[in-house]
Amino acid sequence: MATTQECRAALDKLSDNLARADGDVRGAASLDRSLSCHITDLDQTFTGRLEGGRIRVDGVAPGPPVTKAQIRLAMTGDDLVAMVDGELNFAKAWAAGRVRLEAGFRDLLRLRSLL
Repeated sequence: MATTQECRAALDKLSDNLARADGDVRGAASLDRSLSCHITDLDQTFTGRLEGGRIRVDGVAPGPPVTKAQIRLAMTGDDLVAMVDGELNFAKAWAAGRVRLEAGFRDLLRLRSLL
């Protein structure tokens, strides 16, 4: 089971990957939205923002998200690490119910290029 520190490192790596992206991925990552990522097996939630093509993590707190972020993710720590490392395909994990993504309709349309 991935630790809180490994999950934080995975989010940092994802942020770096988004910052280096180009084309459609860069456009989708350029949203300015609040973000939460609930790590279900650790029952920890990372909160922050997707802005300027990067993910900025502002904090981590126990339990599910206290406030409703504009973009909400939920998954196990192992799945987060595997996705960022390229070992797990986001679209397949989402279709299988291993990953939950909630956002407004327009944001989902823009984020689809990240999938």
